Amino acid sequence: MAPSNDLPAGNGEGVDPAPTRQPPARMTRPRRDEVRRRLLRAALAVFTEQGYERSSLDQVAAAAGFSKGAVYSNFASKDELFLALMDQQVRDRIDRVRAALDELAGEGVSAQLAGDRLTAALTDDRDWQLLFLDYVGRAVRDPRMRERLATHRRQLRQLIADTMQDYTTRQDTHSGLDPDAQALTLLALSNGIAIERFIDPDTVPDALLGQILQLLKSGSPTQPPP
Repeated sequence: MAPSNDLPAGNGEGVDPAPTRQPPARMTRPRRDEVRRRLLRAALAVFTEQGYERSSLDQVAAAAGFSKGAVYSNFASKDELFLALMDQQVRDRIDRVRAALDELAGEGVSAQLAGDRLTAALTDDRDWQLLFLDYVGRAVRDPRMRERLATHRRQLRQLIADTMQDYTTRQDTHSGLDPDAQALTLLALSNGIAIERFIDPDTVPDALLGQILQLLKSGSPTQPPP
């Protein structure tokens, strides 16, 4: 019998070597700050949809794509997570209000335009407004939470009052209300406008807050835009 020309697999020229097995790719773990951001974003969605009392940390973790342990590694309790979310949202609102009121203090910016920007900053985020109302309802029954909320509101009112004072000084205008009273009035109006929009949005004009700002600025209302 003639000798076979076949060579054992893997031992001859022209035969592809066995593929080298690559080690499995390592999963990149999210950074801690990214985990925290995702948890806060998920908490806003869950708390808004379910209400704080009916929400659970399991729901928040699932919405963020993490285990419950990831929640506890960042927040000791559901209440701490809620308060951290409040802190984040208040800081964001302060930045937006500052930008809107800085425009009011600038040259050539109408009170109407500033009011429109302020309305957007304070009332347009429905999820946040619902969460804020939920928090207020709980805070009035909990002294610790009420004091925390009061601290935030004082900071926000002071920011608005300082900017209103800067505006009246630079523009040499005067109002029947001092800056602190103007700040309190603006916050009360913006919250009231947000609530009325939830109930009957078609009855709340977009330009209303700007018209009120014009009254505070000069004592005379502007005509609503056509």
